[in-house]
Amino acid sequence: MVTTEQETRSSSASADEEFALRVEDLKVYYGTPRGTVKAVDGVSFNLKQGERFALVGESGSGKSTLAMAIMRLTREPGHIAGGHIYLNGRDVVDMPEREIRSIRLREMALVPQGAMNSLNPVMRVGDQIIDGILDHVMTDESPPSKSELDERIHELLIRVGLDPNVARLHPHELSGGMKQRVAMAIAISLDPNIIVADEPTSALDVVVQRQIMQTLGRLQEGLEAAVLLVGHDMGLVAQFADTIGVMYAGKLVEVGSVPDVFKDPKHPYTQLLIESLPSFDISRKFVGIPGMQPALLNLPPGCSFNPRCPSVHERCFREVPAFLPIDGRGVACHLYDGETSGVPPLAGEMSEGQRGAAN
Repeated sequence: MVTTEQETRSSSASADEEFALRVEDLKVYYGTPRGTVKAVDGVSFNLKQGERFALVGESGSGKSTLAMAIMRLTREPGHIAGGHIYLNGRDVVDMPEREIRSIRLREMALVPQGAMNSLNPVMRVGDQIIDGILDHVMTDESPPSKSELDERIHELLIRVGLDPNVARLHPHELSGGMKQRVAMAIAISLDPNIIVADEPTSALDVVVQRQIMQTLGRLQEGLEAAVLLVGHDMGLVAQFADTIGVMYAGKLVEVGSVPDVFKDPKHPYTQLLIESLPSFDISRKFVGIPGMQPALLNLPPGCSFNPRCPSVHERCFREVPAFLPIDGRGVACHLYDGETSGVPPLAGEMSEGQRGAAN
């Protein structure tokens, strides 16, 4: 069907009203002496206002690189090589740095991985919150007074479950969970409508992890914000997120609602990820995913998962699968595009050649 320019504009405007964030064909590449690393390669997804969207996958799959690109925090030798990131209808990819700084904290904010590394060790907590607020005050606005800032710090610390007296402490005087809560207080200081949380529970014990995720959920509901959660703990994601996106070797391989994906995973990689989870209900042997994720500098031809896939077909070594709608979700796998349906895989288990390619 031919779409007129007016219809295209109308469709785009409608999408901008429905989604707080739209990522279209995003590419983030790193230039190295050995070649180009395609850390994120053609990723697309939408995030509705108030939605909780989780990105999962093994280390090195491109999750954090994608999160940093959305925040426009990619640094050399990395760069956004293509695609679009629409925030409330505006494409931030080509925005000047000055304009980007004006929307961070105010419209989108980052809860970083490893709060100890993101907090200034020689500044008191209250001063760091103030620093973030003042640095992102609009040029046409009057800066808040000291009493207003003190009141705001008091309110923010209470909202993240900390005593207001924490404002007078330095980061080294806080526990890991308290530092992460401070990072969350900074992130919500200007009431953003999108929160990007990059593995906010890493290096925390399981009890504190649960508390941090509960706090993040309360903050998100209070702000009516959307959350993009980056993580690798499938159990944690299942309890928090509405929608899950599975990444492998820089690409999204499956996107769907959490109940659908966990009940009936489509992509072989998603199936193996879920099978590797321990269960308290069923006694079974632990199953790991064979092989290792390929180096992004030397991806195999065709589907990048073919060296490890138990359902591999000959076509998987030649063609990159398209990301297609399947049963209400998106899947990038030749098993579901019609041409490979019903064709038996090359082997029930990985061949020696596949193991060699994976290693």
